[in-house]
Amino acid sequence: MNKPFKFKEFSVNQDQCAMKIGTDAVLLGAWTSLETHPFSVLDIGSGSGILALMIAQRSEAQTIEAIEIDDNAYEQCSSNFENSPWADRLFCFHASLLEFVEEVDDEFDLIICNPPFYSEDYKTNNATRDLARFNDAMPFEHLIYAVAHLLSENGIFSVIIPFKEESRIIDLASKVGLFLNRSLHVKGNPDSEIKRSLLEFSYKGTEVISSELIIETSRHNYTEDYINLTKEFYLKM
Repeated sequence: MNKPFKFKEFSVNQDQCAMKIGTDAVLLGAWTSLETHPFSVLDIGSGSGILALMIAQRSEAQTIEAIEIDDNAYEQCSSNFENSPWADRLFCFHASLLEFVEEVDDEFDLIICNPPFYSEDYKTNNATRDLARFNDAMPFEHLIYAVAHLLSENGIFSVIIPFKEESRIIDLASKVGLFLNRSLHVKGNPDSEIKRSLLEFSYKGTEVISSELIIETSRHNYTEDYINLTKEFYLKM
């Protein structure tokens, strides 16, 4: 039995989820701007529910909905929501993204997503995990299409992707009138290449605020920037 992943204000069981909690989700949940004081939030492809739980801790949002297609992950996400301090604000739907778009008339002030991505060189012996990583589970085209249908006029869309995919998703977003407002480029250490891009879009074109984050200076020696970003969540920060 896998032990729950414990954060400062909540715990997450993830033994039923193919995709385990990683740095990506915690970075996105901590970095996403809440300056617009969103009333309604949507977490696309929620897995264990970590992003929705982080936004619940950080915000006063009244409705935080999550969608998850995988049966086991959906069950686990629902259970993590029920066992959290914010159970009354969190809801998980068992649906595909396109089903959800077709059935829901609501708009969301914040849409957040840590999409499953896949690179050709990534194959394991675990078919479920490979499926979770495989981009066909959520192509960027589907994601942007859904965001265009579900994001409120003044809403924000926040996503983390491999750095090499950045220009493609910015281009796709521009086709539906979404502009890049903020970006964060993440490096594992000072000498490594940029690995991840955290991107924030809205319907308002503004000057892009770009920054860089280095996670550690050496193994387990975390940078001040990384500690400051994640200390509300990680027990040891």
